[in-house]
Amino acid sequence: MHKKEKSETLKNNIRYLIKSRGETQISLCNSVGLTRTTIYNILEGRVVNVQQSTIRKISDFFGVSYKEIESVDFKEREIIESDVSPDGNMNPAAVPIIKESALIQSLDKRIGELATTCPLTYYFGVACNLIGVLLSSEINGTYESGDLLIVNKGLLNGDRETLMYDKVTHKLFISNEDFSESDSVCVVGEVIEERFNG
Repeated sequence: MHKKEKSETLKNNIRYLIKSRGETQISLCNSVGLTRTTIYNILEGRVVNVQQSTIRKISDFFGVSYKEIESVDFKEREIIESDVSPDGNMNPAAVPIIKESALIQSLDKRIGELATTCPLTYYFGVACNLIGVLLSSEINGTYESGDLLIVNKGLLNGDRETLMYDKVTHKLFISNEDFSESDSVCVVGEVIEERFNG
């Protein structure tokens, strides 16, 4: 297998594993000790020769074979349900994109109403009550202005990162702890996918 094919397979497998295992690019970076730039460059195909140590960290994290991650199409092998794959028969969910500045005023509106007044993006997967939050400022040193976070709106009991709004500082932040609504904090929802601004 040529280097280019290997790097393409590696890139596709990392994308698939992140999504299918309920991870995010940030949770992967934090867990294996890689920088966001490293993962971004691999996923954007900017690196042809990925360091073996990097590949091993990623394969170990997902519990897959170090050799197979560059040579086997995991998505094809796992034959994920056709109803949630992008080439299956399920319609992708339309997700309204809300600018950070308009987010708090939009939280009490229904998704159907937002979908008619906001620009849309699409999410492939089983989901409802999703919004896209377009960031205008950095969060926790993890996300930057221009990044788009796909968020499952509302207070959920999942184990994913939660997007929160500090009513005192008027800033968004990410939390991994169980937070409840208070006079100073508002829960936006669980981050289920992140799309980085190149």
